[in-house]
Amino acid sequence: MDGGSDWVERDGALERQVELPSFAEAVAFVNRVAALAERENHHPDLLISYRRVTIRWTTHSAGGITERDRALAAETDDLLPPA
Repeated sequence: MDGGSDWVERDGALERQVELPSFAEAVAFVNRVAALAERENHHPDLLISYRRVTIRWTTHSAGGITERDRALAAETDDLLPPA
């Protein structure tokens, strides 16, 4: 990830927390991430806590972060609503 990224490498995964304006918007964002994950057959860990969503991309079979995880993290950023 580039230096300006909000993604951090933590415990063998790319992780990012985002806060959305409402619970409904957090769930809608997670649904968009879920559609991406299904399309790519590669599934992140997702945690919703009211308006905050935590996303963790990792490749368990590779034992950590792969280029695929980095690419999907970038695609995840594109799914966020405009600031």
